[in-house]
Amino acid sequence: MNRENINSALLFIGLIFLQIIVLNNINFLGYINPYFYIFFIFLYPIKKDDASILVLSFLLGLFIDIFSDSGGINAAATLFIAFVRIPVLQSVIGKRDIEYGAMTIFKLPFPKMFLYVVILTFLHHFIVFGMEYFKWSKFGTILTNTVLTSIFTIIITIKYSLFNAKDTTAPNQDKTLSIPFIRNKLHDCRFTFTSSAPRPTSCLSTK
Repeated sequence: MNRENINSALLFIGLIFLQIIVLNNINFLGYINPYFYIFFIFLYPIKKDDASILVLSFLLGLFIDIFSDSGGINAAATLFIAFVRIPVLQSVIGKRDIEYGAMTIFKLPFPKMFLYVVILTFLHHFIVFGMEYFKWSKFGTILTNTVLTSIFTIIITIKYSLFNAKDTTAPNQDKTLSIPFIRNKLHDCRFTFTSSAPRPTSCLSTK
């Protein structure tokens, strides 16, 4: 197993535990919980005709459903945004030719990256709440919950993907992104995403 697969596995497991242990219990305003676990789909390498993202996204949502007793709605929503993420990205950047393998959303200008995150987040949340209520009479509730929860999720996503980033690159080098990731209770590891696989740059004790 190469380093990219190991990092993806750690991120997959870490986001599941973060979601079910912490984020599912926030209950902001009494009912709003961010679905930050979809961050995995944003970070997963963009590859052409890659079925692994569909399988992993389905399993990611399924694990959330199992621990949240939500009957498969998260699995359906994550599978859908994983399926449409490349067409959405092509629409956002305005071209169909993507540098597969080397392409990451963090190479995009902030407005385009923000739009990409907003579209996929809104689609995911609309499917989740639409399947949860599944009544036209509840459309207002579905839309309200979708918008408010999307805002919460987007704020957290942008915070972790930009505002905590350390830009240590030289002027003529590609911009990289450092993202905090908790390997365990004692360490805070930062991964640098470049044109290649994500690489751990430092692990700081949190004692």
